[in-house]
Order: sequence, then C-alpha cells, then structure tokens
Amino acid sequence: MDRLLPEPFKPNVVGATDSSTEARARDSLFLTARLRSPSLPQTYTVRVRNLSAGGLMAEFETPLDRDTPIEVEVRGLGWVAGRVAWFTQGRTGIAFDAPIDPQRARKPVGPARASAC
Repeated sequence: MDRLLPEPFKPNVVGATDSSTEARARDSLFLTARLRSPSLPQTYTVRVRNLSAGGLMAEFETPLDRDTPIEVEVRGLGWVAGRVAWFTQGRTGIAFDAPIDPQRARKPVGPARASAC
C-alpha cells in the first residue's frame, strides 16, 4: 500500500517563489553584520552564514520569538528590516520585509587598493 508523505516544510520567506528557487538563490558565505531589535538591550555583532533575496541565517545565541521585528546591517546593503522566521541551537533565520540584492553584500565597499609589485 502506498503512503503519501507530507510535503517538506516550506518557510514563508518574503521574496521567495518556491523552495527550489530559494535554495538556488541562497548564497553561502561568511560575513559579520550587526543586529538590533526593540526587544534586545543592545546592538549585537553576528556571523551571517547564508544570504538570499528573502532573508538570512545568522549565528546568534539569544533566543528570539518568531515574528520579532528585527533589523540587520549588512555591508553593501545598510540596515535591512525583517522578522525572526525561526531560532534553533544558536542560529536564527530572518525573513526580510522586502527583497534585497544579495550580490551587493559581496561587492567591495571601499576604494580599490593598488598592489605594489
């Protein structure tokens, strides 16, 4: 007898079209960012592990409730507003309120330096 398995969980990420598109558009990287929220006592520095047009995953030890408003300052993008999508074992997922261009975070932000040969 065939059993139907439930569909895998698909988070509701702003700007995502479907899970396969989102997975292809997610950029694995390692950069630091700043994170702030009205529910936090200060601004924190976090490590961003992946970034897409719809959100990011960061290492952050402080548990936050789902849908907590949050802002993340990412180099090349500035402060980006969003909400906590999930939290588990020191990592948090943040869904942006509006899509961003993740490639801007990879571009150099300062003037290029000439190398001496």
